[in-house]
Amino acid sequence: MDPHAYEPIGRLPDTAEPSLSSAHPEADPRVVICIPVFNDWQATGQLIDRLDEVAASLPDPILVVLVDDGSTSRPSEIVAREPRALEGVCLLTLRRNVGHQRAIALGLAFICERIACREVLVMDGDGEDPPEAVPKLLRQSRQCSSPAIVFAKRGKRNEPYWFRMGYQAYRLVHYVLTGRTVDVGNFSVIPFPLLRRLMSVSELWNHYAAAVFHARLPVETVPVDRGQRLGGQSHMNLVSLVVHGLSAISVFGDTVGVRILVVLGLLMLLLTGGLGAVVYIRIFTAAAIPGWATTAAGILAVLLMNLFSLAMMFVLFVTQSRSHAQFLPVRDWQYFVDSDRWLYARCV
Repeated sequence: MDPHAYEPIGRLPDTAEPSLSSAHPEADPRVVICIPVFNDWQATGQLIDRLDEVAASLPDPILVVLVDDGSTSRPSEIVAREPRALEGVCLLTLRRNVGHQRAIALGLAFICERIACREVLVMDGDGEDPPEAVPKLLRQSRQCSSPAIVFAKRGKRNEPYWFRMGYQAYRLVHYVLTGRTVDVGNFSVIPFPLLRRLMSVSELWNHYAAAVFHARLPVETVPVDRGQRLGGQSHMNLVSLVVHGLSAISVFGDTVGVRILVVLGLLMLLLTGGLGAVVYIRIFTAAAIPGWATTAAGILAVLLMNLFSLAMMFVLFVTQSRSHAQFLPVRDWQYFVDSDRWLYARCV
């Protein structure tokens, strides 16, 4: 028996779970909503209630997968009342806390391998990704001439002023280092054929949206205003936000390394020119102050050697990052999953 095996989806007493397997998953009309959760059960419970209201207006079966990212607390009843329209609510429990983005990666891998569906919708569990925008995203996805991942382009935001200023600073740094603007989050719809392609993208382990763009998968955007948090307190702090930003930038590590290498190269050329100017003044002019040429040349030479060392480090970093064996969602996701079970399943 595989020591890494976990308990598969089981049947609730007196309840038949939805049929989750299919020979042609993309032909299944089901839409699966993937929601990572860490101790945020109050907001998640309210979110499920609102998703149930939205599901009642949609013709497609809607299944919710909650990815429990190693929560330290959990209420006895996550689903307080029986949903009227949702096909089911599944709780996927991870063995440890891996962080928001990695929980999304594991949830997507689980869905890809275990649940037949037409599309997967990714959203946060605090309500700031408004459930009322789900039909808009699905509609945009189905209007595309060819399969594309549809992201909600961030519109009006409701965060405090200091957060918005910090976010703008992050966008500037991200653009300078990667050459790409940041205007989307996790809220998105993935057609199943593209989900299967995404499962071979190792950068998904660091940051979902950045991995999609780095893998050059087809992308569309639709403007969606941010909603209000439904309840409880956010677990994001300054450290978490910085780590989140660095995770997104790290996906483009090769681009960042090359850009920094170019800047270092330009600085090295500038220092070399300065060193040449010192030698020229010392030898061919009478304007030199005794002893200054040696001091200036020494300082410039030290700076030049330091920049050269940094440049070599970045070359090694870029080449190693492209050859290093990394996490593959399709291969490694099961090692992080402890169990999955139905919180609610509609009889069939």
